[in-house]
Amino acid sequence: RVVLDAVLAADESSLTGETAAVTKRAGAVVTPDTPVADRTNMLWMNTTVVRGRGELVVTGTGMDTRIGEVAQLLADAPHRRTPLQRQIDDLARRLALVALVAVVAVFSIAMLRGDTLTTAALDAIALAIAAIPEGLPAVVTITLALGTGAMARENAIVKRLTSVETLGSTQVICTDKTGTLTRNEMTVRAVVVGDTRHEVGGEGYGPSGSIQPPLPDLTRGMQAMVLCNDAVVRDGEVVGDPTEAALVVLATKAGLDVEEVRRGRRRLGEVPFDAATKLMATLHAAEGGRPGTLVAVKGAPDVVLRRCGRVATADGPAALDDGRRDAIDRQISALASEGLRTLAIATRELDRAPDRVDDPEAELDGLTFEFLVGIVDPPREGVADAIRLAHRAGIRVMMVTGDHPDTAAAIAHEIGIRGDVATGADLDALDDDALATRVEQLGVCARVAPEHKVRLVSALQANGRTTAMTGDGVNDAPALKRADIGVAMGIAGTEVTKEAGDLVLADDDFSTIVTAVERGRGIYDNIVSFVRFQLATNIGAIIAILGARLVGLPAPFTPIQVLWVNLIMDGPPALALGADPVAPDVMERRPRDPDASILDGARLRRLLLTGAVMGVGTITLFRWALDTGDRAFATTLAFTTFVLFQFFNAVNARLEFDSVFTRHTLRNGKLWGALAVVLGLQVLAVQVPAVGGLVDVVPLGWRDWLLAAGVASSLLVVEEVRKAVWRARH
Repeated sequence: RVVLDAVLAADESSLTGETAAVTKRAGAVVTPDTPVADRTNMLWMNTTVVRGRGELVVTGTGMDTRIGEVAQLLADAPHRRTPLQRQIDDLARRLALVALVAVVAVFSIAMLRGDTLTTAALDAIALAIAAIPEGLPAVVTITLALGTGAMARENAIVKRLTSVETLGSTQVICTDKTGTLTRNEMTVRAVVVGDTRHEVGGEGYGPSGSIQPPLPDLTRGMQAMVLCNDAVVRDGEVVGDPTEAALVVLATKAGLDVEEVRRGRRRLGEVPFDAATKLMATLHAAEGGRPGTLVAVKGAPDVVLRRCGRVATADGPAALDDGRRDAIDRQISALASEGLRTLAIATRELDRAPDRVDDPEAELDGLTFEFLVGIVDPPREGVADAIRLAHRAGIRVMMVTGDHPDTAAAIAHEIGIRGDVATGADLDALDDDALATRVEQLGVCARVAPEHKVRLVSALQANGRTTAMTGDGVNDAPALKRADIGVAMGIAGTEVTKEAGDLVLADDDFSTIVTAVERGRGIYDNIVSFVRFQLATNIGAIIAILGARLVGLPAPFTPIQVLWVNLIMDGPPALALGADPVAPDVMERRPRDPDASILDGARLRRLLLTGAVMGVGTITLFRWALDTGDRAFATTLAFTTFVLFQFFNAVNARLEFDSVFTRHTLRNGKLWGALAVVLGLQVLAVQVPAVGGLVDVVPLGWRDWLLAAGVASSLLVVEEVRKAVWRARH
């Protein structure tokens, strides 16, 4: 606790996330409900003193400090399994049960029909190989890895592989304001001179940007603004306070040579900024060695205005009567209502030299009010578009910041964040059940502490929302760890935050999060495509083997042939499905339910239809071949037909409801290349006796190949009819 202060200020961004230095006062009155950012009589561990000096009383150490409380929150955050992990585990259990039942059924049928134990065992082994999608974990992992590489190229660095897919189910993004939604570069947006407001263009610390309408002659006021100022701006780089840097940039845009002004009027006295006076003043020698002193003042408009007796006008200084005071008050209120931070610039000319000014503070009355400036940390380019895209995709965006509610609300309105505004104190007044209800109406949470962020995430998760939380300071780490997706800033983020996060933004840009969500949705689509492809193959093989045995036929495949199918189809085609480009409409859909099964009832019925077409088609051709040829020929024809079925299955699996006869079918060149490789391998295996002996096949004639391809293409016909019926009904 501060017991004595002398212009003491600290950078508390590691705790609050806000970069502006906080002035400390020993006499500040706070209560237990006062937010951390407003406890101006306290200095916190892991924060940095940026100016002044003071004497302190230590009130806590170690885990009893604020940073200790953050560490405890981080330690208490539970590990959450991703939706994909839960769904893959559920799918594996269900498939294992199906495989067990099918294997027992085939073995029992074989034994009941009088087959030898060896034959029954081989049939059961073939079915076990066909029923278990052993390539599923590997392809899912490779698909996630491919997505990770693509996201890294887009400045989203994934730390935990499974979190890639979770991004695709994100329903709420809780994002910090400073540096993520905004540029973290203070910029003057407006200058108010008398009754006229002048809009200032440009962003950040670059000198480009016009002022409309053009400013009148404000030479003295502009000079005062850069003289009562310690910031240096060179080539867009800032040394000093960001707010003061914004004033230097404004002067440059107004045509002032800042360096020349500072050289021509040396600073000979100063009244440092203080939280009690809310202003800063400097004394400067007159130009050209003339006698006299310029007093330059900047500070809070209401404080500066009380010290003014005159106001600058186009016709020169005039008396600051009640009418002019009221007009300036209205301008101050108008700027503040837009979320702009307001500063007033004032001057006074003394007719005596600076060395004869004994008490600078005594000269801060009778000032001339020059103008007002409105300053803001402007939104990043593209953020508003990214938020619109998120809303279109059914994703809610919530601003969670340590900044003032009015400033946060103004930025939120400008970039399109909708919803109510609440403060950390408002959240403290709600129990967990009430917060879970209230959080659904919120768009902005301001003046929040680390524990508030954790409570917000927990409330959203209690409502079933898959939540992403961004952060950069140590204070954000517990909430990042609690969230389904923790997004850390790569530039401004601390190492603790990066360690707690699942995703690191290399450019600290909110738009990158939305891009990552889009990529995550595409990755999930690819995983679903592979699951559809793989399970349809497994179901088709089960129906072919089990169905053949039920109708009194031998198994159409040998175990080695089933292994061959798994080898060639779980390889290049499966991996190509995992690398499928993101569908154009992926951000037009609502977020999927994270608890929904990857294999729900409707999808299972569609896969049963696909598998039935493959199984029945294979059995039909197998029976015909047995009646017209020997067993080896029949097995080869059935085996080849089943492999060709997988060509059409792979193409069809990419689009669950849309026709394959669209341009999208041609977008995945990798898939067509993979299918060409597989076809070449199958032709090699069947037509070359030396290879065919390894997989128990005999050569086929070209008519046999055409027959197999014709039967296999029936899958596409049936699926196109199904999709057309579905589209007609929906």
